[in-house]
Amino acid sequence: MSQSLIFDMDGTLFQTDKILEISLQETFDHLRNLGLWEQKTPIEKYREIMGVPLPVVWETLLPEHSSEIRQQANELFHEKLITNINVGNGALYPDVKEVFGHLKDNDCAIYIASNGQIEYLNAIVKYYQLDNWVTETFSIQQIQSQNKSDLVHTIVNKYNVEKGAVIGDRLSDIKAAKDNSLVAIGCNFDFAQENELAQADISINSLVELKTVLEKLNDKSNGGNKAIR
Repeated sequence: MSQSLIFDMDGTLFQTDKILEISLQETFDHLRNLGLWEQKTPIEKYREIMGVPLPVVWETLLPEHSSEIRQQANELFHEKLITNINVGNGALYPDVKEVFGHLKDNDCAIYIASNGQIEYLNAIVKYYQLDNWVTETFSIQQIQSQNKSDLVHTIVNKYNVEKGAVIGDRLSDIKAAKDNSLVAIGCNFDFAQENELAQADISINSLVELKTVLEKLNDKSNGGNKAIR
């Protein structure tokens, strides 16, 4: 039986950090021009909450502002991110395409489940031609609950996933794996936090490690142990 691997996008496949600062700076410059912000751009605060849905981002970064201003900031930030993707300011993490090729060659199905918005995810997939390997990309916008576990459950149901793993850098990815009886593989990358990674079944420091990890899990699974379920 083939395995299904469900990847997070930001901080797992895509080095969001490369476009984060400039996009956030441009957004808050706009708010300053409107007289709606006087402090420095809260880049570190955003890093701390990286991975949560964007509405939560703006509730956190603009707690004293109206929902209308938060929505305006969200839309502008989204536009800036996509522009920076399309001009090549972003980057995938090392070995993404190599690892994807290896996984496909070994009969693995690849999906993306992200808290990112649909247009943003589509921009990354298109720019880096990830649809050469990825079966389908799912956005948190597609479900009402805004819960990563429910998003992964959507993939599990649609594609009859029986064994596999969720690969991501934050607790929401780890929880989504466990809530769906999948293996949780934590990525010790830019936005990862040690206390969250400690809850993963396996932690990796680079995506290329997936080759070895999955071979070992396959061996255990074929031997009757409950590894990938």
